[in-house]
Amino acid sequence: MMGRHARPGRIETILIRPERLAATVSVAEAALLENGLQGDHARAGKRALTLIQAEHLPVIAALLERDRIDPALLRRNIVVSGLNLLAARHRRLGLGDAVIEVTGPCPPCSRMEKALGHGGYSAVRGHGGVYASVVHSGTVSLGASVVPLPGE
Repeated sequence: MMGRHARPGRIETILIRPERLAATVSVAEAALLENGLQGDHARAGKRALTLIQAEHLPVIAALLERDRIDPALLRRNIVVSGLNLLAARHRRLGLGDAVIEVTGPCPPCSRMEKALGHGGYSAVRGHGGVYASVVHSGTVSLGASVVPLPGE
């Protein structure tokens, strides 16, 4: 049952972080390489890519008494809708024509207080998304499916 999902997810937003602490850049398509999205400052390994569920953004906004939260403030690379990312932990996902492995939850950092204001860190706790390693390079683009791979 844990490997079953109601439907595939969908890539809603792709964000590149050119360097540490720099503003994120929204793109429509990007190459996903072993060390993460091309042009992003991440390194190869279990945290090469970060993802967050679009469904968690309204929860974070509600906890902060805001109408909405710009996903760029959370500094995750990819916003996905329609798929429970936490349920995909230790599983492989097809992301566009790339393959990733979700390796763990991505907790907030102390910078969330500055980015979101008082209470920002606590609002993101439990809603910060996941990080992943890249299994097979490929291209990711807005609207592409995010699919749990069978037998993984």
